[in-house]
Amino acid sequence: MKEHIKNFLNEEQDPKAVEKITSKLNDILMRGEEIGYIGVQKKPAITVFPDSIVLTNKRIIICKPKNLGLSMDFVDYGWNIITATFVKENILGSEFSFTTNTDITVSIDYIPKIQARKINTFAKEQLELLKEGNAVPKTETFFAEPSAEAHPQIEAEPQVEEVEEVETEEVNDYAEIISPLPQPVIPAYNEPTPIAEEKSSKDKSLAELSKEELFDKLQNYKKLLDNGLILQGEYDAFKKEILSYL
Repeated sequence: MKEHIKNFLNEEQDPKAVEKITSKLNDILMRGEEIGYIGVQKKPAITVFPDSIVLTNKRIIICKPKNLGLSMDFVDYGWNIITATFVKENILGSEFSFTTNTDITVSIDYIPKIQARKINTFAKEQLELLKEGNAVPKTETFFAEPSAEAHPQIEAEPQVEEVEEVETEEVNDYAEIISPLPQPVIPAYNEPTPIAEEKSSKDKSLAELSKEELFDKLQNYKKLLDNGLILQGEYDAFKKEILSYL
């Protein structure tokens, strides 16, 4: 097993998924940014390309494989815009979610329970450090061995201001590049997805649509999923029904 992923397999994360994520993250990590924890989705059925969540000392990154795993979408949220984090434990895994200062709620489901607890603990520690005005948080919580230089003296105030300014620019630029929609992301609660209406009308219209129109409809549901407007389970149901007409 490759050395650079051993630290991220403490809670039975999928080694292949972690290796693929870390290899791609090397190209997008900012200066001084370090990976602190990686959680990997584990659905009841076999999931060849699971979603993952990566926590660094500067942001949370949601990783979504696409095109049969040949490419991957990254959506990141800086700690300075995150207001709270939550864990909801279900029978099959847990759902980790967080809110931002723009009233957006982001969630990822089917995270193994112990991973979800570690993710939530790590996230709360980063938010607490940021609230106290400390310098860039360290990522030694779960797997780094303590050393004599674990707590060096640093000039907190100038570094905090500089890191926040750089982080804001990076988040804005990167979100522009990867966003699947040209318009700004609409808060999930302002425009709830009309799931019931959509479901009641699909039986009447899907059979009449051409293959191109069915493919466009499937892509629209994917965009709603990528922007947090519908859950993964809802998207899977829509996808299964549309594919039955192709």
